[in-house]
Amino acid sequence: MPITDLLARNAKEFPFDISLVEINPEAELNARRTWKEYDLIESNPHEIGRKEMTWHEFDVKANRFANLLLTRGIKKGDKIAILMMNCLDWLPVYFGILKTGALAVPLNFRYTADEIKYCLRKADCTGLVFGAEFVGRIESICDQIPQISTLLYVGEDCPTFADSYDQYIEYCSSHAPDINLTDDDDGAIYFSSGTTGFPKAILHKHRSLSHSAKCEQNHHHQTKNDVFLCIPPLYHTGAKMHWFGSLYSGSKAVILKGTKPEFILQAASEERCTIVWLLVPWAQDILDAIDSGDVNIRDYHLDQWRLMHIGAQPVPPSLIKRWKEHFPNHEYDTNYGLSESIGPGCVHLGVENIHKVGAIGKAGYGWDTRIVDPDHNDVKQGEVGELAVRGPGVMTCYYNDPEATAEVLDGEWLYTGDMAEEDEDGFIYLVDRKKDVIISGGENIYPVQIEDFLRKHDDIKDVAVIGLPDPRLGEIAAAIIELKDGRDTYEEAIEEFCLELPRYKRPRKIIFADVPRNPTGKIEKPLLRKMYNADGIVAKEVEKH
Repeated sequence: MPITDLLARNAKEFPFDISLVEINPEAELNARRTWKEYDLIESNPHEIGRKEMTWHEFDVKANRFANLLLTRGIKKGDKIAILMMNCLDWLPVYFGILKTGALAVPLNFRYTADEIKYCLRKADCTGLVFGAEFVGRIESICDQIPQISTLLYVGEDCPTFADSYDQYIEYCSSHAPDINLTDDDDGAIYFSSGTTGFPKAILHKHRSLSHSAKCEQNHHHQTKNDVFLCIPPLYHTGAKMHWFGSLYSGSKAVILKGTKPEFILQAASEERCTIVWLLVPWAQDILDAIDSGDVNIRDYHLDQWRLMHIGAQPVPPSLIKRWKEHFPNHEYDTNYGLSESIGPGCVHLGVENIHKVGAIGKAGYGWDTRIVDPDHNDVKQGEVGELAVRGPGVMTCYYNDPEATAEVLDGEWLYTGDMAEEDEDGFIYLVDRKKDVIISGGENIYPVQIEDFLRKHDDIKDVAVIGLPDPRLGEIAAAIIELKDGRDTYEEAIEEFCLELPRYKRPRKIIFADVPRNPTGKIEKPLLRKMYNADGIVAKEVEKH
């Protein structure tokens, strides 16, 4: 069924149940500071940082927005971009677009004006919905995007070059438009994260979107009584497709604006969250805050929290070991996916397989997997090859890019670009990105293996390993190491720690610096290679010969 049918069903069956909650802890803190500064009486500052919406209100908002778009001439098959920070209006805007038969095109909030312009052109967008944070960027390219005939602004103080979403939507019909949608209709275009170059436009049908909802609910056994805490950006398939499990089960979800440990724990406590999806850095921050005494988990009501899961990147087993020490009753899961396979779930560990921490799991609900050599022949169990996946969530194509499509799609199989191996029990372990493999003196070095090893060091908060040019070996492995606050480890200590590694895997260069990650938690290795391939590295480093 089209993904919009699930929203309509929930509005009919659970009209007065809460669908979404938005929490903005910074707004609450600012209110408290203001009242204290002016000696005002505090009523309930939490109300300032919290908004909620029922399933009926959600559906009505989506219907009104769909009808607003139809009055602007938007028709089935058009593409409408969304450039908004996480908020209570984000998902109604998304579903409003889908209800017209148009395609939703979410954009990364970190895009520069030029990247926004590129994506709007690449996806053939004729409309754009944007928030207050992006006024300057959109204004700077307004005269360069004449194809955008519908430009709608969400928020107060609408700029003169756009129309107000809030002003017009209240006059539109609350009834769903009479648009016939099927599983075979195009539903959305998502852009790749750009970790391998300029972002590609990934086209998905409604079938893909609906399957991701079934997959998420199947993997995490979500029921009507679950409450999902959503922190990552909704423009990305990871956050939205995990939320689709809440859509499928008709359960409440909480959109949290903020990633500080105390914000996450407070939201989980006050909203009685049962499922929390974290990125590795956020989980590390929570554990560090607990260990340092900055937060006390006994100050929060967390007994109902049953599942913590992580995706978007390899998960260090040492992190989960630490997590279970503080939260022994939590189930743990990890999901592997990519935007080309409609986000998380094509490979899935499963809460019953915590003894396999470090693996990404086996083929997910409705999915098949293979590990293949460069000629697309299956490799032997235990050998490294490229991971390929097949299932209802595989993209249709890279929109307007047949050459790139042909590079990754072969029949029903999507070739992920991730190198992996399978153990004797059939569990898949990521080894590295195919394009990140370092070839040093003829040896293949997989950075993720070195990163996982270095993260075991007590002083290391985060690490990225990249290949740098070397005149003799071709490439050498360089480790960019971000230390925990207050730690002052030296090169000699890292060198000694790495003696446990085979000699060819030991980093030849050590750089103490911050490790940049994108909003979905992936290390920005192209940026690091650009930074450190240049002469005159500013960061503190030492060469190992």
